[in-house]
Amino acid sequence: MSVEYATRTVARGRAAQELELRRGEFELAVHLGHVRTVPAGPGGRPRVAQEEIDRLRAEEDFPDGLRDRIRTVGTAEAARLATISADRFTRLARAGYFRPVAFYLNRYRAVVWLYLACEVRDVASRYPELLTGRVPAGLRALLEAGADARPRTWRARRTGLLLRQTDDLWEKAAVLASCLGPAQLAELVTDPYERAHIERLRPPAPQGRSESATAREIVERLLLADEPNEIRELRTRLITALAEARADRPAPRPDGPPATPAAPDPPPRPDAARRRRTGLLARFRLRRARVG
Repeated sequence: MSVEYATRTVARGRAAQELELRRGEFELAVHLGHVRTVPAGPGGRPRVAQEEIDRLRAEEDFPDGLRDRIRTVGTAEAARLATISADRFTRLARAGYFRPVAFYLNRYRAVVWLYLACEVRDVASRYPELLTGRVPAGLRALLEAGADARPRTWRARRTGLLLRQTDDLWEKAAVLASCLGPAQLAELVTDPYERAHIERLRPPAPQGRSESATAREIVERLLLADEPNEIRELRTRLITALAEARADRPAPRPDGPPATPAAPDPPPRPDAARRRRTGLLARFRLRRARVG
């Protein structure tokens, strides 16, 4: 194979066509790591190597196997795959047993969670005791208290996938920072140039640009951690990621590398301070004598 062929890349739209995927299916396949991309240079969207397309097309179960790995289902279809009622599936998803992979907002601006069909079948086979009979008392009490792990488990999955898609340490810090609010970010990242750099690297919202301010508000709320344990873990991870990124290279700034703050002057020694006071007093007396 020639070097030119091995390094030839195609745009994402062309790659989706060659892999017989719709645009949304292709983006999910990239997000889940089933389709590997390569950097396209500063400011460009990652592209797909022709070698990667050929690898996927050469698989025995192409294209059905790839489609099955990225097939998403809503609550009703997921419940059917797990052979339980939709209400029971929702309760188990709220408890964290079924993790959403994506969501969309319906016409009423309600969040509709989507799950990977292959994962639903796998979880149902691993926890058969949860599919029949009464829900365990501890789990039932948790749900009655209003617990809903779906936003948190979706954020955790999204964060992990985004972190695995980059080797850049500042981009990794930006992924973690995207789950924290502005006040928390300002507290952890006091340098305004570092905050601006992280904002530029912030991954785009999963729903893209929306014409509705209400929809954007809902999506932004889902992106932010809202549980104390989750926030505490993200803060700790971000502090570590920032230390690694700073050690790798400083954040860009218009005036060059960050200035090293000057060390404060040491406090004067008592004898030196006494000599200064004595000298000032002598000069004052001499001035009075000259005036007199």
